[in-house]
Amino acid sequence: MNRLSLVQFRGDDMSRAVAAVIDSEPPRRLRGAASVYELAMLAAGSGMGMTGAVASSQPGEVVDLEAVIREKRLMPPIDHPDPAHLYATGTGLTHHGSAESRDAMHRETMEPAAQTDSMRMFQMGIQGGKPPQGEIGAQPEWFYKGNGKCIVGSGEPLISPAFAQDAGEEPEIAGVYLIDRDGAPLRLGFCLANEFSDHITEKKNYLWLAHSKLRPLALGPELLTGALPENVEGTVRIRRSGSVLWEKPFRSGEGNMSHSIANLEYHHFKYDVFRQPGDVHVHVFGTSTLSFNDGIRTEPGDTFEIKASPFRWPLRNELRQAKTMEFRIGAL
Repeated sequence: MNRLSLVQFRGDDMSRAVAAVIDSEPPRRLRGAASVYELAMLAAGSGMGMTGAVASSQPGEVVDLEAVIREKRLMPPIDHPDPAHLYATGTGLTHHGSAESRDAMHRETMEPAAQTDSMRMFQMGIQGGKPPQGEIGAQPEWFYKGNGKCIVGSGEPLISPAFAQDAGEEPEIAGVYLIDRDGAPLRLGFCLANEFSDHITEKKNYLWLAHSKLRPLALGPELLTGALPENVEGTVRIRRSGSVLWEKPFRSGEGNMSHSIANLEYHHFKYDVFRQPGDVHVHVFGTSTLSFNDGIRTEPGDTFEIKASPFRWPLRNELRQAKTMEFRIGAL
């Protein structure tokens, strides 16, 4: 089995299902697993790995995934039975060109000769983000996006909160992980991601980056198992009223990064709290391409589209904005 992708979807009766796509064969529904989480737990508990778990789940009838996409029956490629046990996190300033984007965002408030913290962080990655095997490399920037409630699948709306000042895309690759019963992180695979953020809030003060990241995280249709190619090339575009408003290529994979994926993984999972058995982690690896830096201001109704090989299907989401913020703080 050379190439395996997994897609979560709802059947015609809206029941959960998983399709396995092996090499160039058509997608087939798995009979023995209704979720990727269930499949991963089987793989981890038995030691058979994801390919073995797929084989034991007996791929059956062919699934028309194009119809699933048209009918908006796609689900995110990973979720957790208890959303509080899914962590969505990420690292920034990890790609060549990412520092220039962030540096330009924050330089307005600094002396011309000064170096921003963003540029210093990026240089640390250039100098020590890809250590020799067995050694610990430079620590990257890190941020929290939310729990499983923030995960959005392709075809679902990306809802910006009522208080948001910007609603911008960040095309990225995400790693997906399960913590096994012994507390060891197991990488299940990779998927496309839109690390949706508020760049105006971040631009006003980089210490507000944490606030700017607390937004939905959109994940592409498929979980690609195995290694990520050294070079991932794709396109990100924004459509407005059916026409392309903005479009740009983006690149990822370690050949375009200042950090190795192994180094980013180490600095996330070195914390005990992130190695709790049964938890799921979705960790985005960063980008260097932002429409915000080209002066684009998105509007409700715009559609984000991210495509990249070797992923077969694009990630598409329509932007919406919440009208009101309704909650109360009580006292006991």
